[in-house]
Amino acid sequence: MHDDRNLVEARLARVLKERIRPAVHPLTTPLSVEIWSTPGEPVPVAEGLAAPTRPITPGTSWGTPWGTSWFKVTGTVPAEWAGRTVEAVLDLGFTPRTPGFQCEGLVHLRDGTPVKGLHPRNSHVRVGSPVAGGEQVHWRIEAASNPDLDASGVPFQPTPMGDRTTAGDAPQYVLGEMRLAVFDETVWNLVMDLEVLGELMAELPVDGARRFEILRAVGRALDAVDLQDVNGTAAEARSRLAEVLAAPAVPSAHRISAVGHAHIDSAWLWPLRETVRKVARTASNMTALLAEEPEFVFTMSQAQQFAWIKEHRPEVYAKVKKAVADGRFVPAGGMWVESDTNMPGSEAMARQFVHGKRFFLEEFGIENDEAWLPDTFGFAAGLPQIIRAAGSTRLLTQKISWSRTNSFPHHTFQWEGIDGTRIFTHFPPVDSYNCEMAGRQIAHAAANFKEKGVATRSLAPTGYGDGGGGTTREMVAKAARLRSLEGSATVEWEAPADFFAKAEAEYPDPPVWVGELYLELHRATLTSQAQTKRGNRRSEHLLREAELWAATAAVRTGFPYPYEELDRIWKTVLLHQFHDILPGSSIAWVHREARETYARLAGELEDVIGAAQRALAGEGTRELVFNSAPHARRGVPAGSASAQAVQGGTAAPVPREGGGYVLDNHLLRVEIDGRGLVVSVYDRAADREAIAPGQAANLLQLHPDFPNQWDAWDVDAFYRNVGSDLTEVTALEAEGGAVRVERAFGGSRVTQLLSVPADAKRLDIDTEVDWHETERFLKLAFPLDVKADRYASETQFGHVHRPTHQNTSWEWAKFEACNHRFVHLDEPGWGVAVVNDATYGHDVTRAVRTGTDAGTTTTVRASLLRAPRYPDPETDQGVHRFHHALVPGATIGDAVREGYRANLPERRVTGAGAAVPPLVTVDNEAVVVSAVKLADDRSGDLVVRLYEAHGGRARATVRGSGFAADRAVLTDLLERPLPDTEPPATADGAVVLALRPFQLVTLRLPCA
Repeated sequence: MHDDRNLVEARLARVLKERIRPAVHPLTTPLSVEIWSTPGEPVPVAEGLAAPTRPITPGTSWGTPWGTSWFKVTGTVPAEWAGRTVEAVLDLGFTPRTPGFQCEGLVHLRDGTPVKGLHPRNSHVRVGSPVAGGEQVHWRIEAASNPDLDASGVPFQPTPMGDRTTAGDAPQYVLGEMRLAVFDETVWNLVMDLEVLGELMAELPVDGARRFEILRAVGRALDAVDLQDVNGTAAEARSRLAEVLAAPAVPSAHRISAVGHAHIDSAWLWPLRETVRKVARTASNMTALLAEEPEFVFTMSQAQQFAWIKEHRPEVYAKVKKAVADGRFVPAGGMWVESDTNMPGSEAMARQFVHGKRFFLEEFGIENDEAWLPDTFGFAAGLPQIIRAAGSTRLLTQKISWSRTNSFPHHTFQWEGIDGTRIFTHFPPVDSYNCEMAGRQIAHAAANFKEKGVATRSLAPTGYGDGGGGTTREMVAKAARLRSLEGSATVEWEAPADFFAKAEAEYPDPPVWVGELYLELHRATLTSQAQTKRGNRRSEHLLREAELWAATAAVRTGFPYPYEELDRIWKTVLLHQFHDILPGSSIAWVHREARETYARLAGELEDVIGAAQRALAGEGTRELVFNSAPHARRGVPAGSASAQAVQGGTAAPVPREGGGYVLDNHLLRVEIDGRGLVVSVYDRAADREAIAPGQAANLLQLHPDFPNQWDAWDVDAFYRNVGSDLTEVTALEAEGGAVRVERAFGGSRVTQLLSVPADAKRLDIDTEVDWHETERFLKLAFPLDVKADRYASETQFGHVHRPTHQNTSWEWAKFEACNHRFVHLDEPGWGVAVVNDATYGHDVTRAVRTGTDAGTTTTVRASLLRAPRYPDPETDQGVHRFHHALVPGATIGDAVREGYRANLPERRVTGAGAAVPPLVTVDNEAVVVSAVKLADDRSGDLVVRLYEAHGGRARATVRGSGFAADRAVLTDLLERPLPDTEPPATADGAVVLALRPFQLVTLRLPCA
């Protein structure tokens, strides 16, 4: 037979596009449309419904950037359409771009009842099936004219459209056709048949029999279509496809569990307030689709998004809640938002699960067993223990498939964290959280699945996400045809829990991946939007203080514990840890609001802390020093206050021969040369120099920073090929107990204060940068005379080790990584820590010196600032402040202690002068208290969370002050007793713990 494959395939493409798809709506009639545009921010539904409108016709421009318009759409179903299925097709001015990144709308009945959302791939609203004819149609559409930031077609271009204050008022969209139409279900099903078969055919081997079976059937079907009467001949065309569509999948076919999904970014290329509406639109769409498709299952994560619907659109929430009760609309993930997991601190990461799971339990009686993080930019090694401590055992993500250097070796595996906890983990091999049931996606999932031969199942989150929209009726129709179809993987709608149960059952002993799940992409998110990151770090530590002192005051003085206020503030901080807010990858509007929010929260938390400390201090004129750190400081025990604190002070600067200054406290001798660089940090006790020979620390280095794409997200390895050391000074002088260094470069200025405490081996560096660069990367370097093959970075409830060498591509790819409060490296018996109060990104490199020394220089560089221009063209412009400290001779315990010190400064309060004893004490410095608070159930019980911080086994006695701790109960993160767990050992009214390395423990102590 002659090979006419290309001919038939080209015929299919054209006939589908030009004849069959248009015949889905064979009869149409225009609707009348009127419009009212809000003068500012969105208004309540009642106000939008009551507003005066004016006529508008298709082809008319509408919609200022970030504006809202209310359309009134009216019409009458023609009498001659009686007995037919009729729907409206409503085009707000959609472009071919993906849903969620342009205009969208929510259709209401005239009384305000929501009907469904509108976007370019889902623009229909059903009128009736069948209609009687003569029905009056009256809808109101709340339409958002959100600008398309990539409308130029060239991605990552700087744009002023990312903030309402700079976007202007030019109309963004042109109204399309708004019409009633007869819906021909037979033709629509023919379209679905041909799309599924055509897409499958394209994925099958060219020389395979199944491909040609489908090809011939398609040809016969097209022969049956009368192009002048598609509607009259569609049924015959479908009949000619029935046999190839009925051929079942082979027994070994890969099995895909599809779940309806709309991964909605809680903020990204739109502000938070718009996400509130995106979620309502999508939820309306999905409840409508669930009513039409009995096998369809939809899942939505992020408790915050459910809470938004509940607060802002209760009528939508009522539909959601019913669908949840029916098991069709499935809450997933058990987190407050799909947060970043690299940068949130220990308690914040724990509270993501506390607040998320508690919301789902209280609202729906549902407890999720899976963490659901499809789009998060890598996963910290402390996360498995947190997931398990929250009562969950599973994780889903697909983001690691975005890695650019190495292909991850598994799709289903056990992930082991720093403490040894393992979590059953699945990466959908479809490599998308926006699966559309396209043939190429289904074929890719089957071919890509790395567990072939030992497992058969994968999951496919199906629906339009990022900007929302969800699953469409076309995706459901395709899934139905793929349920069992020869040549394809099989597809079945299933909830995540059902998929995981089957996947675990068939693969009980999967391979193990140990340590962090590092994304080899988006590394610059550890640095972009420095003020957002500082706001997060400060909020986390202020919350620690607020809970500690409020709980202490409540127990000691009857101070009213601010349950509601702390709950609200925690949820706001958790929201801003979303994986496009904290990472700095959102539009200017988002980060402007984040800065304002963090400032407001700081004020509120300072008020809570101040009120609690005043209640504890009492009336008087004597100064008390409060220490909220988990270690004693200057004679003040951890979590207590004392009037006997040792006074501080700093070593006085002394002029240095040859220029510069010397800071010497008899423990540490620091030399600062005439360039303002640190050329010596000498540890007197160890008789050891910390700075590598011929090198200088406190060295600011500036690199060009123009990645190949994803400007705010990425820094590419080639940035290190070119750079300059900032060694010129404009001022160098002693200022009190510090050395002041000023520099100028480009359009920016830097001022630093370098000091050495009188009683500690530590060099403190306070840096202020007035930053006005673009596409530059600023680093702060510390070249150290230490030979270390690995170094430690703090992560949640412990630290993770990373190599300093690049033996493999996996190690090379980690050229920018995350730490929390410290980085530590050492040789046996001596180490160095670099601690910080607000930075996360860093790099560590090593070089062997030439000459007679031939020693190893290990350089730690903290990443300070970037200046990408997309999506926020003014990223990081302005004044920033950073604190770093170099701690020579530091053990890992010293690094932990100094990290907390840098982030939890002591507070001085005037009062009666009586010491405030700590509520609880722990007798082992390796065991760190991360939270002291009252129980969320308002029982008055005290909750203490602690962890082993040094990476070894530890025994510790936890003792209450003023109450016995021997009634303590071990709990999960939600403060519920752990099932099947023996009570903790007790002795002399105290709890005795034996902890494994990095083990996390939560104790609940009745203190009445």
